[in-house]
Amino acid sequence: MIFENLDRIVFAGDSVTDMGSENPVGEGLFDNVGRSYVRVIENMLSVYYPEIKVRVTNSGISGNTSRDLLARFDRDVVALNPQWVSICIGINDVWRQFDCPAMPNVHVLPDEYEKNLEEMILKVKGNVKGIFILTPYIMEPLKEDMMRARMDEYVEICRKLAEKHGCIFVDFQKMYEDYCKIRHSSYIAWDRIHPNQVGATLMAREFLKYCDF
Repeated sequence: MIFENLDRIVFAGDSVTDMGSENPVGEGLFDNVGRSYVRVIENMLSVYYPEIKVRVTNSGISGNTSRDLLARFDRDVVALNPQWVSICIGINDVWRQFDCPAMPNVHVLPDEYEKNLEEMILKVKGNVKGIFILTPYIMEPLKEDMMRARMDEYVEICRKLAEKHGCIFVDFQKMYEDYCKIRHSSYIAWDRIHPNQVGATLMAREFLKYCDF
């Protein structure tokens, strides 16, 4: 397992990371870490590796775009001095282009998204043991769907930057695409985005595949 005793993992993101966590930073007792894949990861690490104490910190805030996350990245990620950083952002960058089409000021287009994500990577690169890039996604297996097609552009940006900077790439879009060929997305999420506990567990399992779990 790649995590060592007293390592700190900071999970940065939007609502699918947040899911009821304490804002701006949630960790420790009660439900401060929220109910997302972050909680499932913490549970699994504690169950399977009780001898390794890993500090899991949730820095997700609902509604964030990459623009929003970048603006608070120094405070909510860098200043926490983590050993590992996980970045899962981009869903709202895409979604606002479809649910708020007449508000271009809230749209984060691909060029800006790539710039924002790379700037976040560079803020911690070289100062941490590793960086995870978790892709944005929509639970839609049909690639012809307009929002799915747009999301795929952002997934490819994540892939490109992960390869460029030696980050660990976790493709949630591919994971959900495969799962939704078997079960409809309504089994996991009412809006094809916000997962229930089945979806949170799927995401945690996919993440842990890359941790020598």
